[in-house]
Amino acid sequence: MSQAYSDLISEVRKQIRIVSLEEIKRRHEQHVPMVLLDVREKDETRLGYIPGAILLPRGFLELQIEQKIPDKAAPIVVYCAGGVRSALAAKTLLDMGYTNVESANPGFVRWKDLGFPMEHPPQLSEAQRERYSRHILLPEVGEAGQAKLLASKVLLLGAGGLGSPAALYLAAAGVGTIGLVDGDVVDASNLQRQILHATSRVGTLKVESAEKALTDLNPDVRVVKFPERLTSENVDRIFEGFDVVVDGCDNFPTRYLVNDASVFHKKPVVHGSIFRFEGQVTVFDPGRGGPCYRCLYPEPPPPHLAPSCQEAGVLGILPGIVGVVQATETIKLLLGKGNTLVGRLLTYDSLRMRFGELKLRRDKSCPACGDEPTIKGYVDYEWFCSVGGSA
Repeated sequence: MSQAYSDLISEVRKQIRIVSLEEIKRRHEQHVPMVLLDVREKDETRLGYIPGAILLPRGFLELQIEQKIPDKAAPIVVYCAGGVRSALAAKTLLDMGYTNVESANPGFVRWKDLGFPMEHPPQLSEAQRERYSRHILLPEVGEAGQAKLLASKVLLLGAGGLGSPAALYLAAAGVGTIGLVDGDVVDASNLQRQILHATSRVGTLKVESAEKALTDLNPDVRVVKFPERLTSENVDRIFEGFDVVVDGCDNFPTRYLVNDASVFHKKPVVHGSIFRFEGQVTVFDPGRGGPCYRCLYPEPPPPHLAPSCQEAGVLGILPGIVGVVQATETIKLLLGKGNTLVGRLLTYDSLRMRFGELKLRRDKSCPACGDEPTIKGYVDYEWFCSVGGSA
């Protein structure tokens, strides 16, 4: 059996190209294009890997390689601990149609002994690996992505209808710090849609009630509470340090304030709004060339054309759908994955069970994010909205 195995390895090595560790180091230092593929097991890669390598255990190679490396002409260098598994993996890649594959010999053990550059993966605890195991299985997330989520900070404006599902799913996903801005207390009328709260916490500050729900769900999450209304005086202080803002506001003065602050601070805003049976979601990210809220709504509508949910009512399930979409967009922004809703407005009609999409374009003459912005500081937003933006 051992002779047959040796013969197999010898035959495989005749069919593939071998590259030395010194040559790999030279290419790495000179930024020669190559894709490093580490086919060791996860418990091995936790001890270190070559900087920039894609980590894909040999047992998952055939299943996941086309997701990890879709370009079959890419220059790939496969390595393992000693050079045997990488040879077999390189032969498999050639059989799958990859045309530019090499195998390192010897492998990472020798690389480490030579003192060549190494990276170490994020150190998740065993409890975290179990909790986030379904995330870690996703090539787009993995342990590195999960560690990024745990280090992220998301600010939610409102712990109500939209903030409730968004906060719960962001906490469940392992977003490490969640800020909550809400000065209200839990009311019985909230419980039809605001699933962060409970009957036992009626009369409690919403941020206190939300903290209890979120930390019960995931003790990894740190909740930063702002039991206050967002104003021009506190917005800079509150926005400081957060990566993404999730906007669940229900009034126009706050929306325009949030927009202007996000432009000044260059922070993406995941915007959601609901009305009766309809909702909409988009991402405002003018810091990366996208439109802002003022590009979509240069002026607020007259008050009589924009009644609140308290005045017009809202289907209790509706904010759940919109808030979950907001959480999804937030996770994509934090991970840097997928196509976000920047430049697109997603609409939802629950009565017709219909989703739609509208294109949004940055307005070059926008007073906030245009080529020559005229808004340099915060304005009296209550007055601005009360007169419909005129004057």
